[in-house]
Amino acid sequence: MESSWVYQELKAVRNVRPSFDTPLGLYGMFVYAGVFQYLFNGMEPFTLAHHGADSSRLKPASECTPIDYPKPDGKVTFDVLSSVALTNTTHDHNEPPHLTLRDDSVPVARNLAVFDGPEQRFCPAGVYEYVDTEAGDKRLQINAQNCIHCKTCDIKCPSQNIDWVVPEGGGGPAYQGM
Repeated sequence: MESSWVYQELKAVRNVRPSFDTPLGLYGMFVYAGVFQYLFNGMEPFTLAHHGADSSRLKPASECTPIDYPKPDGKVTFDVLSSVALTNTTHDHNEPPHLTLRDDSVPVARNLAVFDGPEQRFCPAGVYEYVDTEAGDKRLQINAQNCIHCKTCDIKCPSQNIDWVVPEGGGGPAYQGM
């Protein structure tokens, strides 16, 4: 594997993401990228450490300020369903679900209660949404047919409760003109 082109490319960029966590912050990353990426082609003799998984870095909703996003204008920004349609992702209706929950109680008890349901925001395809039940509670609904197979849910879920597996049949995004 170490002799492959993939290894060489990944080795050259291995420190880009961890460089964001330097004491100098964003400006430190720019300095790092300028010096090591452009001058030395990413071949520095050290590897910076990652400071935890993405899922462990999510802050509780009580520590955050809500963002009020403007409505899509159809020119620069677009609605979710139009964007999902552009991916040409297909799923067979009779294939087993590729998105499952390890524990059905976790989304409401932990993710919604502590983090205000981040699944409905970090998924770029709107797969996850909290809906009202007949009893007046909330439950997480998974709209797997919208999934564009980016795997963000598996990486970013704060409880690591979403199990993403490769769908059967080799379906997935089929972007036109790329």
